[in-house]
Amino acid sequence: MYRIGDFLIQIKNAYGAGKKELLYPYSKVAESIGKILSKEKYIGKISVKTEGVRKILVIELKYEGRIPAMSDVKLVSKPSVHHYVGKSRLGRSVSSNGVSIISTSAGIMTNRDAAKIGVGGELICRVF
Repeated sequence: MYRIGDFLIQIKNAYGAGKKELLYPYSKVAESIGKILSKEKYIGKISVKTEGVRKILVIELKYEGRIPAMSDVKLVSKPSVHHYVGKSRLGRSVSSNGVSIISTSAGIMTNRDAAKIGVGGELICRVF
């Protein structure tokens, strides 16, 4: 199972169903991507809840009226196909109305943050 893709698609589907929050099994990667989405205002607050020995991510979904904050997500890298972008191509990796999420040697970050510190990496997805 592709956990990153599953996490992003579950958020997209929860928006489509009109839910207010989403519960997802905890992983460090999902938490870091969730923090990026929260910082970029595609979701509300993200928090970690402990139930017994299990950790769960609680993701608040954000709407403007009835319109979801996230309209679409495109998975670029998958387990079968990895798409890498160099530091010189980061500015062209997403259109002006969305954000790209990149896994770099310095951690998971947006394409703008990766361009600031001058690193490239694996392009995980584009969020609109």
